[in-house]
Amino acid sequence: MFRLMTATLPFALTAGAATAMTNDAVVASDQDVSKGTVTADKVMADANGWIVVHRTGSDMKPGPVIGYAPLKARENMDVAAILQEEVKSGEMLMLMVHGEAGGTKTGVFEYTLGAKEDGPIRVDDKLS
Repeated sequence: MFRLMTATLPFALTAGAATAMTNDAVVASDQDVSKGTVTADKVMADANGWIVVHRTGSDMKPGPVIGYAPLKARENMDVAAILQEEVKSGEMLMLMVHGEAGGTKTGVFEYTLGAKEDGPIRVDDKLS
């Protein structure tokens, strides 16, 4: 089981429960990821983009991407990202809203850790 740990983006998931919301925001609840997906109950996005699943640790910094799903501008309900790697009990995951900007192909997720293509949404140059 995994849960939302913080009140603003990015969100970290570990064992337990909580929810949160901002302009570009993710609402998620307790869930079992053993079937290979993470589902956000609701995602608000100012523009088309992506919900991205990052590995993270106790430092709450986004690590490698292990899943993603497309988002449309505005409200998105029950958004499921297929995990591309196994997640073991106790490992932490982070859900983030990423934009579609900067890439070379529209509708193709091009982000790699630290890249500008399809990168995380920032407000005042900080992760929102």
